[in-house]
Amino acid sequence: MLTVPEVHLAPLLPILIVLAGALASTVLGFFLPRRALTIINLVLLVLSGVSMGTLWNSGAVAFGGSLQADNAAVLLGLTILLGSAMTLLVSLDTAYRARVSFPEFDAMLMYAVTGTLLIAFSGDLIVMLIGLEVMSLSGYVLATLQESRPAEESGLKYFLLGAVGSAVLIYGIAWVYGATGSLSYAGIAAKTAGLTPDNLGILVGGALLLLAGFGFKVALAPFHQWTPDVYSGAPTTVSLFLSTVVKVAAFAGMLRVFGGALQNAPGWASILQLLIAATLIVGNAASLFQTNFKRMLAYSAVAHTGFLALALLGSPGLGGAALAYYLLVYTLMTAAAFAIVAALQRNEQGMAIQDLRGLYYRHPGYAVALAVCLASLAGLPPFAGFFGKYLAFQAALQGGYVWLSVLAALASVAALVYYLRPAMLLFMPDRTPAREYAHGERPATTFTVALGVIGVTVLGILPNLWYGWVANPAIWGTLAGR
Repeated sequence: MLTVPEVHLAPLLPILIVLAGALASTVLGFFLPRRALTIINLVLLVLSGVSMGTLWNSGAVAFGGSLQADNAAVLLGLTILLGSAMTLLVSLDTAYRARVSFPEFDAMLMYAVTGTLLIAFSGDLIVMLIGLEVMSLSGYVLATLQESRPAEESGLKYFLLGAVGSAVLIYGIAWVYGATGSLSYAGIAAKTAGLTPDNLGILVGGALLLLAGFGFKVALAPFHQWTPDVYSGAPTTVSLFLSTVVKVAAFAGMLRVFGGALQNAPGWASILQLLIAATLIVGNAASLFQTNFKRMLAYSAVAHTGFLALALLGSPGLGGAALAYYLLVYTLMTAAAFAIVAALQRNEQGMAIQDLRGLYYRHPGYAVALAVCLASLAGLPPFAGFFGKYLAFQAALQGGYVWLSVLAALASVAALVYYLRPAMLLFMPDRTPAREYAHGERPATTFTVALGVIGVTVLGILPNLWYGWVANPAIWGTLAGR
């Protein structure tokens, strides 16, 4: 007898609203200017966030649990929507100069956001994979939309390496299914809890393949090779999106899989700690030698991947809360930093670090804002980046990874060098001929920067404004859909 799957509109609504924006951008692009479409999409993102708010404590599911709107999904989904809105706001001012001011940009971005929400709301590996592929395919197009050789090269690298990552991840899903006989997070968790499955070797192999596949998406070393080239070669607005929204979604998938479905599976945590150590060393060491500020932010994103991944080593309660807090803070400070680069750069290759010298005497507001972002990225109090790293270290220490926490602390000290060097240049008098920056009114970008700066400052001084929501262990106990 054919069983008709349970379909409820409530958990689907936030995703459908974003999908409507993607479809509207595809169809209405023939009739409306791109700026009007961007404003429509911003309104739809707000409506999607409102619909997510109505799902709080509802525990709504659809398709027999394949899509679940638990509180963890709502918290991660709101962070995704925030990063997406900041990207669209910056694009209002910079898309024309970057030669991506056409409806296809908004369409691809909204399709990518649809995929990211599918990952956050996924209840099984198939929905997670669908979301990951929708997000990735849209990201490949976004990276190469600009008609320039660097953008085309970055898009090709992103596509080729991303395709390898997706293939490895799909192979891992097949192995996990072969070992457990289930694709749902709850079914996998039930199979691996208490008793060791008969196919232990297949389960461990599948978990490691999944880890490698996710490693490509979040830029864990040694799977990070595409990150600096893509972030520096793509339009800066796209780099903002890839470094925030895509990373948040990929970590949401990792949290679902490793903090929920495979939390009792052996092997993957030992390998993950080695990948984190390599990521911390490579990301921070490479950042020290960069002369281009945009490329330095790209390697900085790799280094922060290592800090974020520390939270996955803790218990689902503490680690999930630490990751959710850190992801929001990371989105705010990284988006604001890229927004300032997008506003001031003369071309899409970014600017040399030396070009920041004396910025305070030309654009004092942006200079102060960038200094705050760099201080937060470095983990200096009283900004929220400090508390985010503290929570990640705490989660790793709770899991018994003392040596890794010490390495992360030393990496944070090294990060002070490459973050504070441009921060100091901002306020140094510049005796060279006046440097050229992009000019013109940038109200949407300025609003985005102000949002990021205010966010990291307020959440650093009053962290419980967000951490108070995410610190409830009951939220993260539902990661496996149980």
